[in-house]
Amino acid sequence: MDETRHLPCPFDKLFPSQLERDDEFFMKLAYNMAIDAWRKDEVPIGAIIEYNGEVIAAAHNMTVSTNDPTAHAEMLAITQASNFIGDWRLNGARLYVTKEPCPMCSGASIMARVSKVIYAVGDPKMGCLGGATPLHEVPGLNHRVEIRSGVLESECRELIQAYFSLKRQPKESN
Repeated sequence: MDETRHLPCPFDKLFPSQLERDDEFFMKLAYNMAIDAWRKDEVPIGAIIEYNGEVIAAAHNMTVSTNDPTAHAEMLAITQASNFIGDWRLNGARLYVTKEPCPMCSGASIMARVSKVIYAVGDPKMGCLGGATPLHEVPGLNHRVEIRSGVLESECRELIQAYFSLKRQPKESN
């Protein structure tokens, strides 16, 4: 009998296995996009759009570097995915994002016909897919988005909180 123990690798969170392309796999990719945002001094939010098991869009927040309040990770990823598919309708696509989408990004997800939005951290103040308001449940919508939350929640929450904690410190200590 093999008595070998397998120790957890500290890099498991950073380098997702290509073998299991589940919600956690794609959220890890979104998390890595959020890290890229941090490195560029942007709010660390990352987004991935998956279609038929493949990543067709990857983005992070770019509002600061572009001076564009609409340059959220989700908006940029939706544009990339639409260009990739060649259609504004993203039927069958899944959006993975590290924080619950705001009103603008929630609306764009619905308008783009994204099939499912999976987010890590809820936002009770500005989130519009269950947090502050469930925009996707408005009566009369001609498209319904399926929602899943909490995937890699603690890791993504820690990242966002660490970023803003550093931002709140006086300049000398940064």
